[in-house]
Amino acid sequence: MHDVTRVLAVRHGETAWNVDTRLQGQIDISLNSTGQEQARRLAEALADESIDTIVASDLVRARDTAQAVADRTGLGLALDAGLRERHFGIFQGHTYAEVERRWPDESARWKKRDPAFGAPGGETLQGFYERCVATATRLAAAHPGRTLLLVTHGGVLDCLYRAASRIALDAPRTWELANTGINRLLYSPEGFTLVGWGDTQHLNDDAALDEL
Repeated sequence: MHDVTRVLAVRHGETAWNVDTRLQGQIDISLNSTGQEQARRLAEALADESIDTIVASDLVRARDTAQAVADRTGLGLALDAGLRERHFGIFQGHTYAEVERRWPDESARWKKRDPAFGAPGGETLQGFYERCVATATRLAAAHPGRTLLLVTHGGVLDCLYRAASRIALDAPRTWELANTGINRLLYSPEGFTLVGWGDTQHLNDDAALDEL
């Protein structure tokens, strides 16, 4: 088991654009007050996990979420642009409803999860998947026998779930991608396997979060 890497994969905390259903992609949007509290709770939840290394997307919403854990554990924080959210091209900055209204044909292909489709100026789903899995593989392979925390984005986590579960890119999503949800995988030279998904127990006091 010395060649197995324990991977904790976490989505960043909430942003105002998450609330507005606005596509962030690679636009750099900060955490809102709820997201900051989620990051604080995440840090407390992971304090006893014996994490060895923290790597985050270099987008500020992921970086700041990871920094909360780094501050709590005393670990350093490395950034990797390979963990960035998918680039959505001309869709970025628009709500889902706006995308459907302004680009109905492109929106239809996007919603069907066509692997070959990418919004003009953005990444195809297939290219995004390959980038995410290659980045996570590179990072996990560099830490055999260790525990690695990856703080990233919903789209990246979707790709990792599919890679670990051997689910096709165009299959409908039936799993949650909660802000600061804790997702657990193992990595070996044979690839990723799923251990647990969507742990949000640290967010259970939703009433307090809703007041932020």
